[in-house]
Order: sequence, then C-alpha cells, then structure tokens
Amino acid sequence: MVSDNTASGYSAASGSATDIFQCKKCGECCKGFGGTYVTEKDIDAIARYIHKDPETFIEDFCQKSGSKHVLAQGDNGYCIFWDELCTIHPVKPGMCRAWPFIESVIKDIKNWKMMAGSCPGICTDIPENVVKACVKNELIKTGKRDQQK
Repeated sequence: MVSDNTASGYSAASGSATDIFQCKKCGECCKGFGGTYVTEKDIDAIARYIHKDPETFIEDFCQKSGSKHVLAQGDNGYCIFWDELCTIHPVKPGMCRAWPFIESVIKDIKNWKMMAGSCPGICTDIPENVVKACVKNELIKTGKRDQQK
C-alpha cells in the first residue's frame, strides 16, 4: 500500500516546494501544544481582517506563551480560527504561512519525518538533500533565511 506521504517524482535541481509538500487542508498543523506565535504585524493584519482593534483582538483571541502572544486554541485543541478551514487564511500569521518550510528542518532533517507523522501533506520518500534544498529555497523566497547561510 502506498502512503499518502509519498511523491512520485521530484526535481532535485529546482528544489520545488510542491515536490515535497502538498497541503491537504486537513488542519492538523492548526492544532497541538505550543500555539501559533503572532507578531505585531500579524496582530494588526488579523485584527483589521476581523474588524477588531488590536488590543481587543489580543484580549479576545490570544494567550501568552512566556512573553509572546499566541493565537488561542479552542477546547478541541485547534486554533481558534480553524473551522474546517482557516477562517483568517488571507492574513494568517507568518508562522502558518511558512509551514512546513521551517529552519528546524535544515538544522535536523529528522524534524521533517517527525512533522510528517501528523501532516499527511509532507512527502517522506524524497532524499534528504532534496528536502533540505527545497526548504532552504522556500525560506529564501519568503525572506526567512539569508542566501549566504
């Protein structure tokens, strides 16, 4: 039986994101321990989108994790903005936009396989060097990583 987490082909040269990840819109990345950190820019964008002022948004939709704000979670463990789909998708936080192309994958490729355990969109039959190249390319494209690193 073929896993959902496989890709039939990929381009090592291009390092394309779609070679290693296809979002299934399942919401598994929208739940779990730790929460989604939000920056001031995220807070302003989401507050505007849902027609709230930033302070009210923080009071009603955020929790604290240390000194940082995170989006609150419902009783079901999902982000408060998850309702079978992301209800703030056009302005979702940078942390959400980046998923699963995160720095920790480059630091330790085992993180990719761990993330694939809860994300059916992550392909696991891709050589590690291709995964790292794709993640690095995405981080560079989104400005989350310096090209010199």
